[in-house]
Amino acid sequence: MECPFSRAGSSSYRAGPVDDAPWPRPRATLDSDALSAVMRTYGAALGQHRTTIDRLNVYPVPDGDTGTNMAMTLAAVSDALPQSGACRAEVCHAISHGALMGARGNSGVIVSQLLRGFASAVAPGDDLGAVEPPITAASVASGLAAASAAADSAVMRPVEGTILSVARVSAQAAQRKLDTLAADGRSGDADGLVAVLESAKAAGQQALEATPMQLPVLAEAGVVDAGAAGYLLFLDALLCVVDGRPLPSEVDLPTDVAAAIAAGAAGWRLTSDAPDAASAQRAALHRHLPDGGDHGMHDPSSTRYEVMFLLAAAEENIEPFKAAWDALGDSMVMVGGDGLWNCHIHTDHIGPVIEAGIDAGRPHRIQITDLHEQVAGLQGTGIDTTGPDATLLDRPQVRCAVVAVSPAPGLDELFTSLGAQQIVTGGQTMNPSTAELLAAVEAAPATEVVVLPNNANIVAAARQADAQTAKHVEVVATESLPAGLAALVGYDPSVEAGRNAVLMAEAASAVAAGEVTRAVRSVTASIGHVAAGQWIGLDGSGIVAAGEQAADAAIGLLEHLLAPEHEIVSLIEGAGAQPSETAGIESWLSQHWPDVALERHVGGQDHYRYLVGVE
Repeated sequence: MECPFSRAGSSSYRAGPVDDAPWPRPRATLDSDALSAVMRTYGAALGQHRTTIDRLNVYPVPDGDTGTNMAMTLAAVSDALPQSGACRAEVCHAISHGALMGARGNSGVIVSQLLRGFASAVAPGDDLGAVEPPITAASVASGLAAASAAADSAVMRPVEGTILSVARVSAQAAQRKLDTLAADGRSGDADGLVAVLESAKAAGQQALEATPMQLPVLAEAGVVDAGAAGYLLFLDALLCVVDGRPLPSEVDLPTDVAAAIAAGAAGWRLTSDAPDAASAQRAALHRHLPDGGDHGMHDPSSTRYEVMFLLAAAEENIEPFKAAWDALGDSMVMVGGDGLWNCHIHTDHIGPVIEAGIDAGRPHRIQITDLHEQVAGLQGTGIDTTGPDATLLDRPQVRCAVVAVSPAPGLDELFTSLGAQQIVTGGQTMNPSTAELLAAVEAAPATEVVVLPNNANIVAAARQADAQTAKHVEVVATESLPAGLAALVGYDPSVEAGRNAVLMAEAASAVAAGEVTRAVRSVTASIGHVAAGQWIGLDGSGIVAAGEQAADAAIGLLEHLLAPEHEIVSLIEGAGAQPSETAGIESWLSQHWPDVALERHVGGQDHYRYLVGVE
């Protein structure tokens, strides 16, 4: 892909408001307009290569979405950028705010942290007067280091073999090159910025190729880390703007990975004792890894209480606060900056956890959930009828409303019929942004809101919405549509959000969920070889059934999920479901499980022929 700002490319971009010629190559520095160009170029590169990055998914299903989420996050950044000629403070604020509000999915949240860190480092100081110094090679090296630190800081135990480690290695290489140039008296050379970026890209590429050796789940899949591949396009975008280089026509992958992706042969080998790959990446990038390197998600039964609060605190207090929390619990997540942090922990020590927050700053909007079914509310429960939500008079006001994410009209109707007041369109491959979730929260006819993300990749963005609104928001981390529907059984609009969240989480946890889709590549699973094009049934542990027909895979999935205590099977038909297939599933269930009731719904969802919930 030709660089949009190369010598032979577009000449509509100007180095400054009065410069009528494209900038010289290579550039020794960047100005505000060039920084905006980097973000737009990065977005263009992700848009071009999102499908390849999506295919680095560790599952052989048609909904890998790392590239799509990163591309859509950068589209939000591009939309937020000001017109040419804006000051750098304005551009950096737009990058930071656009990335925060536009982050989609886990990969989007991480790339938003990277961009926010970079923007904070290259932003001008407050005491520079009317003249802004240029962004030099040293500035860019500092920006890459700040980007890596910002992403790492959001994860309590960063894991090697992910976008986090690749960003870190790139930043370290940039600083080493800068130090070498300075030692040689060449730090101010015209090609110094190019040299720093080349070093960062080369080291990052090596680190990307090493990710399968660091993270076993990638080696088993025959892929490299998708987020890391997407991050390296940021360095390509910088080189494009600085030196006029064309963006890569293909994502720079190891030869064997590129060949496997092209042939549709890469795929995670799901062994019976292997962890859930999707959960592994979520744990690695956005939650935590339990001690011992286990890639599974946290088991909440090991600690009793979930504590969440917003913390207003100075930057210098955050590291000691993290250290204090690290000794008090697990499942720790802290996301934020600029004096405000969204904090989450599972613990058996409520008092010390809150005291650590008081030592660091001012914790507020404290929520304590007894993971063994009880909630202690530490804030007032009155509804403010004088705030912005008092204008929502077109619908009956309730104490607590529900926002649900749904991918298709049939499912929209199901969620609405069960009590959800706001529907956000989204799901796998189309994760809604934080801004879209926030808009639904603000539109909900209540000052307390429960959000049902209904997809593991939407949970992180949903949790960010709480810090952006005056409303009290609880997120019930439903990771499937059947779990989201089941959660509404526990919903009471007259009850506070904290209590609703507990009751709804209980209802959701009673559901065993699965899905039927088509394998997009061959894979060796615990059930044996699965060929591309076969129908597969998946639950939280991976592929548990396969067949030539969708009904075969659905029946195999039900055989895996059903147990004597189950009473109801919910079968949600997707786009393309055939009546004869559904009838076959119904006949099998009535014959083998005559005491289990079947509830059929037409969801109309793409990708998944059937969604299954057993409770």
